[in-house]
Amino acid sequence: MSLHITDDIDALICVLPTDVADALRKANRFDQLLEVVLDLGRPCEARYTTDEVQLTEHEVSQDDIDYVVQRIGDFGGDNRAGIERTLHRISAIRNRRGRIIGLTCRVGRAVFGTIDIITDIIESGQSVLLLGKPGVGKTTMLREVARVLAEHKRVVIVDTSNEIGGDGDIPHPAIGRARRMQVPMPSLQHAVMIEAVENHMPEVIIIDEIGTELEAAAARTIAERGVQLVGTAHGQTLDNLMMNPTLCDLVGGIQTVTLSDEEARRRGTQKSVLERKAPPTFDVVVEIQNYDTVAVRANVTEAVDMILRGRTLPAEVRVREQSGSILKSQEMVRQQLLVEPREESPVSRMPVRDRVQTLHVFPYGLNQDRIRGAARRLGVPIELASQLRDADALFTLRTYYRKRPQVIADAERRGLPVYVLRNNTQQQMERYLAQIYGLTELEEDDEVTAALDQAREAILRIQAGERTSVQLP
Repeated sequence: MSLHITDDIDALICVLPTDVADALRKANRFDQLLEVVLDLGRPCEARYTTDEVQLTEHEVSQDDIDYVVQRIGDFGGDNRAGIERTLHRISAIRNRRGRIIGLTCRVGRAVFGTIDIITDIIESGQSVLLLGKPGVGKTTMLREVARVLAEHKRVVIVDTSNEIGGDGDIPHPAIGRARRMQVPMPSLQHAVMIEAVENHMPEVIIIDEIGTELEAAAARTIAERGVQLVGTAHGQTLDNLMMNPTLCDLVGGIQTVTLSDEEARRRGTQKSVLERKAPPTFDVVVEIQNYDTVAVRANVTEAVDMILRGRTLPAEVRVREQSGSILKSQEMVRQQLLVEPREESPVSRMPVRDRVQTLHVFPYGLNQDRIRGAARRLGVPIELASQLRDADALFTLRTYYRKRPQVIADAERRGLPVYVLRNNTQQQMERYLAQIYGLTELEEDDEVTAALDQAREAILRIQAGERTSVQLP
């Protein structure tokens, strides 16, 4: 299926100051236009999919901002307004006294055919969460979901900012036969969600931007009543959602559990472990990577459990090709390098580097002076990278790795080697640097280092319940 896009761009251009509108018409890049920004005392600029362009030489005045405000709808409690019968959104920035000093005029587009990449999932009756960063197309896809499902089901949209169905009392045709409930204040979204279920007998509830604990609790209530739920939330991956204390309940929530000695021995873990607290609210999570690529987590329950055990369940990656066909493939999951360099690893390690080749290390939670000291002692060239994209390897501690923060998840997605240190000591850092550079002259049999490592290993085994005592050599 080919994509068909409608944007009512003329309605947005007409509310902008004349010089800004003329500049946009002269640029004639409406198909790439994302938003127009007017900030008091700064030149007006347009943001396109590939770049940003300054539209005017002079600074935006208060009269320019007032000109726009007078030609659009009223601002709600979330500082958002719209243009009646369109999907455009105007967001305000206010000063301390409540006066509007900045506007973000975002182009709203109805894209018909955008959910062909996940049509089978949407029509399966399962509750689906669309996950993605701002501007990636979550609301556009959600609007199309409402239109498609409304052809054969009772669909009610809880439209907090009138972004799904457009501004005004008459919804935009892009939502089809779906009914739309407006929300008087953003803080009341959870109440309107429950009201929609109790009063209007929907088979499907559509919710945009679930962002508070009350909304997450309302979503769980709706799902438990047997209503299909389709919603969106900010975040790039399932890992992000699990680390978000406000929204992690959408995927079951996370709690710390203390195991018995016998169970800890059986699992081969420490006595305190992380486990899922309850069944997930959503059956499927769709990670929107860009307009034509999504990663589908078809079994959220299993995916969350695997992540909490330190493993990753590969997602199904779907790509819409230019021809309109959908290409499906399995996500490639690269495992981290193991903690102990002397253990056998089933995965390939970083190729041995030449001693004159600089290693760019991204240290996460490590003492940077000790890393530099370890490099000086071994005589190897390293540089500490401030950005993950500039790094050749990531060094972190076991305590940080178990929490799986976003930076470590990103490193593994990039295929970056992750070295997990037991402790924040120079000796540990020297060991891994020596491994990377293939140094055989490192004194690994140093008596003090060996004794410390043996003692730490014994402590960990006792803490895990594996032994009550350990005989040291």
